[in-house]
Amino acid sequence: QVQLVELGGGLVQAGGSLRLSCAASGRTFSSYAMGWFREAPGKEREFVTAISRSGSSTRTADPVKGRFTISRDNAKNTVYLQMNSLKPEDTAVYLCAAGRGVASATMSSYEYWGQGTQVTVSS
Repeated sequence: QVQLVELGGGLVQAGGSLRLSCAASGRTFSSYAMGWFREAPGKEREFVTAISRSGSSTRTADPVKGRFTISRDNAKNTVYLQMNSLKPEDTAVYLCAAGRGVASATMSSYEYWGQGTQVTVSS
């Protein structure tokens, strides 16, 4: 069992930055690929970015490519999402997820999910 807790959300002006973190319980964090997804009001949950178990490979959705960066610290059981040049359309609840496969853009690849943290970008 893995429990995930996201931190770092908040209100930011367009063009600003935020860094989210997701802390995982347990001693097997390095066994899991990690992903970030987001859910905006009235929209389906969508993939943002993911990172492999070792951190050597990542994949990122086109809408945030070049602005968002995922990283992980296996010694701290934590994955991060650095978000720069934020836009109002980035407003959403951001959720992290853990899965035993590769860094996938597919929700079904992830077994464990956090509760999410709200990010609001004002124009």
